[in-house]
This record gives sequence, C-alpha cells and structure tokens, in this order.
Amino acid sequence: LCRTSKRTSAWKMRRLFLFVTPLLLLLTGCSTGGISHGNESAFIAGNGSAVVIPVAKRMVAPQFSSPTLDGGHFEFHSGKLTVLNIWASWCSPGRAEAPVLSDFSKKNPEFVFLGLLTRDNISAAKSFVKRFALEYPILIDDSIVADFKGSITPNAIPTTLVIDSEGRVAARISGEV
Repeated sequence: LCRTSKRTSAWKMRRLFLFVTPLLLLLTGCSTGGISHGNESAFIAGNGSAVVIPVAKRMVAPQFSSPTLDGGHFEFHSGKLTVLNIWASWCSPGRAEAPVLSDFSKKNPEFVFLGLLTRDNISAAKSFVKRFALEYPILIDDSIVADFKGSITPNAIPTTLVIDSEGRVAARISGEV
C-alpha cells in the first residue's frame, strides 16, 4: 500500500509538472512595461515569471466562494488540481491567453479551471467570455485576491495560480499563459 501511495503521489506530481511546464513556456506577461490602463493606476505588468513552490513549503489556499458571471455561485473545495486565472478584458495579454486556457481546460476536464474577473465591468467580461468561448466558471468577487496574502499573492494582471489537489498553492504564473 505504501509503495502504491508513493507511486500515486509521484504520478500526481508528474501530472502537475506536465501541466505547469507548458504554461511556463508560454509566458510573456501583461506587457506594457508597467504602464497603467486608463484609470487602472494600480495595474502591475507581469514579466512572465513563474514560481513553483516545493511541496514541503506550500501553504493552504484560502477557502473562497463567489458569485459567478453567469449569475450562479461557486465555492472552492480542494480535492482536484485547480487553475485560477485572474484576468481583465482590457488586458491584451489576457485576451491572448484566453484561447490557450479555454482549449487546455476542454482537453483536461480532470482539472478545475476558474477565471477571476478583476478591475473590469460585467458587460465587457460577458463579451470576453463569449468571444473566447470560456466554459469554466468566472468568479466576480475580486476580493478573493486579498485572501491569498501570506501565501503567494497574485501580483499582476493576468496571473494564474495552480492549487494542488490537497488545496495548497503550488505555483504562480505572473503574466500571460
């Protein structure tokens, strides 16, 4: 049983690595050199950096819930590898990464994909979701970002967090996937 458990754990880590690696290779960042968009004075450009946290140092992701863009409600529960992408429709790297994430989510239904709308309006977000055929839940309570303080804070738009199946923050991709 111990040997099987170790193999299962190693298999899960390989799958996480195989998931994160292509994402890391596609990074470029929300590249405007840190220039703000309109009244988005707190906007920070992602530089394409990624942080993968060793298993022993991972912190538990916050439990969160949010209304969704389609009028529903979502509650986060650990148990599956989760990809949380924080985006805004006005961010051109966010628009560039949307088809990649949409396609990857459709090809990997064993993972939970979530979008988190930030610093945007509902009307623009709905158009964005329709244009890029995003089928995963889009959360609209961007105060969730603050809940990650003390762990690995989303620090740019877009940012993608990977939460492992045990509910721990495993990686942050700061910029375009």
